[in-house]
Amino acid sequence: MQEPKLIWTPGNTSQTNLHNYMSWLADRYDLKFKGYDELWQWSVSHSDFFWKTLWVYFDIQHDGQVEQVVSGQMPSCTWFDGTRLNYAEHVFRNFTNDIPAIVFADEGGTTREVSWTELKNETACIQQFLTDAGLTTGDRVVAFVPCIPEATAAMLAAAASGLVWASCSPDFGTQAVIDRFEQIKPRVLFATPSYRYGGKVFDKRQVIEEIVRAIPSIEYVVCIGDEAISRSAAKSVNWKSLLNDGIQDLHFQRVACHHPLWILFSSGTTGLPKAIIHGHGGILLEQLKYGSFHNDFRKGEKCFWFTTTGWMMWNYIHGALLAGATMIIYDGSPAHPDLNVLWRLIERTGINHFGTSAGFILANMKAQIEPGKSFQLSTLRSIGSTGSPLPPEGFEWIYTHVSSTVWLSSMSGGTDVCSAFVGGNPLWPVYQGEIQCRALGCSLFCFDEDGKTVTDEEGEMVITRPMPSMPVGFWNDEGFRKYTESYFDMYPGIWRHGDWIRITPRNGVVIYGRSDATLNRGGIRIGTSEIYRAVDNVEEVRDSLIVCIELEGGEYWMPLFVQMKPGVSLTEDMKKKIATAIRSAYSPRHVPDEIIELNDIPYTISGKKTETPVKKILMGRDPQKVINAGSLRNPESLKFFIDLYHARQRNLK
Repeated sequence: MQEPKLIWTPGNTSQTNLHNYMSWLADRYDLKFKGYDELWQWSVSHSDFFWKTLWVYFDIQHDGQVEQVVSGQMPSCTWFDGTRLNYAEHVFRNFTNDIPAIVFADEGGTTREVSWTELKNETACIQQFLTDAGLTTGDRVVAFVPCIPEATAAMLAAAASGLVWASCSPDFGTQAVIDRFEQIKPRVLFATPSYRYGGKVFDKRQVIEEIVRAIPSIEYVVCIGDEAISRSAAKSVNWKSLLNDGIQDLHFQRVACHHPLWILFSSGTTGLPKAIIHGHGGILLEQLKYGSFHNDFRKGEKCFWFTTTGWMMWNYIHGALLAGATMIIYDGSPAHPDLNVLWRLIERTGINHFGTSAGFILANMKAQIEPGKSFQLSTLRSIGSTGSPLPPEGFEWIYTHVSSTVWLSSMSGGTDVCSAFVGGNPLWPVYQGEIQCRALGCSLFCFDEDGKTVTDEEGEMVITRPMPSMPVGFWNDEGFRKYTESYFDMYPGIWRHGDWIRITPRNGVVIYGRSDATLNRGGIRIGTSEIYRAVDNVEEVRDSLIVCIELEGGEYWMPLFVQMKPGVSLTEDMKKKIATAIRSAYSPRHVPDEIIELNDIPYTISGKKTETPVKKILMGRDPQKVINAGSLRNPESLKFFIDLYHARQRNLK
């Protein structure tokens, strides 16, 4: 396979956090590594000792003594038994008057700084309210709010008291929120009466009423806004009424490492969303490790990731506060009034690390945006990309139209670990289309169909050793049954993540898409990302979705569904153009059997295409059993596939 284009080379690496850690290992433990490869190998072959060094290196504040780094085996292992700590305590040990804690901006043009004093005061006031409301360690606190500073203060207040946090963004539908929150029986709901997106204001008061009625455990609704929003049995409290002037006392309840910090929810495409529990210690160590070493967040820098409170990247970007950096957050659409809005934000606020999605990068590429010419981006040191595989064209666009010197850090992980398994490496070059490395402490390999480790071949992504940020468990999952089925059903004792990957000769990683949505055509597996990469180059196509259906007699049907741009129709000539683009980029085997136009592509609320449920619908499975409509942001789009299945059945008769 041809070596990809070298697209970026690091300059002076002596100031990187990763270099400093390697120097520290040499000085303290006489552990000397020639480079990142050796360091990674050591971090996974001596994983217990590796995580112990991080405990020491980051000076984890705790009570008790470390009895054992990790006890037990996946999936039921525990970390640093005998110790007690608190995530929020480590955030606030970076308290300073020199830089703001948060810089907040929204699509209405608001920009405001939140000082560490303000953040600490608000957190302390909310903590006092939660205590006065009678909440005790382990009780759940939830939020139905946009990406605003108040959400951070409420989360940190809950964490400081040993309460358990969960959040949904206000673009979630009523049932989607109920499906998530009802599982964990929260006692307090933080909510905003409305939110703004794409230039429109959306009233959510009725939705909040329905949520409270459906979840009787909710005793208080805290309104972040200028009006009361609950007229139900729950008591309505206004956020501003809880705040006091001056610095209030903030107390930290130290808890066991595995004590729940927050609950994240899976997309819920095939049933109720899984309530994934993350512990204080695991998230603390993982965010310190990944943010410091793989993002190279440094004290005083400004770190941004475009996200909502319903995506794990909202939780993740709080690692910037752990690193002593300023967290930049944005509330609104990344495309309103145009696709330049976030590039303007970089220029206006001086962002050093800019995080986004592959979809955003590709949208800019298709729109022929040139941020490097239009804006002053000199502060920008890195661009992070996640959410879906970033194709080589996305790499090329960044270095051609944004900056020729920026470090592009493509990464991939999941809600399951609230971090990345593979991602950035400030010591290594960037090759077009490749994720730079496997993360430290992540024993990640590629398995072939026989369960054997392979290199430079496509296969299943697996993790062979535990990581602290792997879930403590799922809510209401005694005996780890659902947990085991989710990750360990194929290889007992080995985590199968469900990604189809290749580890390159450079020890980089290429992700081809979800292995459960991998196109299996005549025994040859094709990654969905390959098809999407080719179709993305057809400018008349707005979006696409591909599946492969196994038929009787060993036959296959691989349709490509395309959503055309406004004013463009899928003519026979256009079909030929799409097929030619795919064939030219890959092979005749990649060309779909049929190209079908539709009006909308089904996406989950968290922004993922739903190939697998569509495939099952087209195979005749009951739509209500293969996908939870409440998990989709556009559930009406499924009707097209249901109708298509029935039409095909009629034609076969």
